[in-house]
Amino acid sequence: MNPFEKIFNFQIISRLDEVGSLALTSQERSWLKTMLMHPASEAAFTLDTLSKLNAILEAEASTEVRQIIMEKAKSKERQVYHPMLRTLRRIIMQNQAILITFHIKHGGQRTDQAGFPHKLEYNMYKREWYLQWYSTRQRSLMSTKLKNIISVEVAPFPAKRINDLKARIMRLLEDQKECACIQVIPTFNAELSRILYAFSCFDKSVSFDENSGIYRIKVIYMRDDSEFLLSKIRFLGLRVKIVEGEHLKRRMLKSAAMAIDRYGE
Repeated sequence: MNPFEKIFNFQIISRLDEVGSLALTSQERSWLKTMLMHPASEAAFTLDTLSKLNAILEAEASTEVRQIIMEKAKSKERQVYHPMLRTLRRIIMQNQAILITFHIKHGGQRTDQAGFPHKLEYNMYKREWYLQWYSTRQRSLMSTKLKNIISVEVAPFPAKRINDLKARIMRLLEDQKECACIQVIPTFNAELSRILYAFSCFDKSVSFDENSGIYRIKVIYMRDDSEFLLSKIRFLGLRVKIVEGEHLKRRMLKSAAMAIDRYGE
């Protein structure tokens, strides 16, 4: 076999992953150097990391696109990157507790709320960054939009309690998990790849019944993500059918009834 025919095959990638290496093409290095020229790079990286990246890429040619690409006018989009991401990510990696101050939904704010951050999430449906954290005062799992956070400070927390707190958070997350079974209508089996791509951000497994020729997709999702999952199912239209998941069935039936009431004769 030509060694350059499939240079990024599974075996090579696996070996690189085992030793903690990452293969970059010259186009990727050139693209990265160009992106580092953007003012947002100063907020995305620490000064030390930014200096190291610029030094490594010094010999690379940058891709100058400003003179050859014209962007059409468009509506204002929400910023995917948030300045607080880097700070919160470091706090989470270092297993530190926090004191958080944030705006609440109907006005006002909560000040110096003690808690333990679990993870950062990007909600594709709402296009918002969220911090998922455990409130030690309310003893419950919280989800706060990053745009609503006023300040976050590292707070002292007994190291011996961290493992117990993490275990409690995992139990709470397990309680919030839901399961649904989505059947692919056999007529659309040829579009399986497209259908699976629609559910790519969910934990899922696929089974196939040879006798009936039916694919079934088992989707595991968080309770708060049910509306996002429903939007994906509606997008697929006649290609799929919910066969397990009573909450999803009721929501689909309700929205279908409302559509018939508005457009039906």
